[in-house]
Amino acid sequence: MKVILTSDVKPLGNRGALVDVKDGYAHNYLLPQKLAVVATPGAMKQLEQQQNAKKRKQAEEVANAQDIATQLEQITIRVAAKAGGNGRLFGTVTNTQVADALQEQLNVTIDRHKIEMKDGIKALGTYPVEIRLGNNIVAKSAVQVVALK
Repeated sequence: MKVILTSDVKPLGNRGALVDVKDGYAHNYLLPQKLAVVATPGAMKQLEQQQNAKKRKQAEEVANAQDIATQLEQITIRVAAKAGGNGRLFGTVTNTQVADALQEQLNVTIDRHKIEMKDGIKALGTYPVEIRLGNNIVAKSAVQVVALK
């Protein structure tokens, strides 16, 4: 019997997969537990529409991430921090501060966990950062740390 999985089932497959199972397994386990529906022509058409919608949404997310990546690569993110006379900072500049600066400068919300710096920035200057935007898109930008006035 052909069924469409409505949730992930470990030995069979992931949600949305069309699988062929024995009638007893389908009638006694998958259908009563609402883990699958019978693969009727209407259900197949609905599955196809859901897959097309998922592809469109993913393509839109990739396009948005690429737009943000081009914006990020063209700018230098400015972060102001308290510094001593020799250019050393009182503390460090963290990825949270970089995320806040991005919110202020570009009005783009990026999770601080997606911003990768080698170490915490401890001196004035310009430092490279990588920002992971999802879908294997990585933007390389620079953070310029300036003295707080």
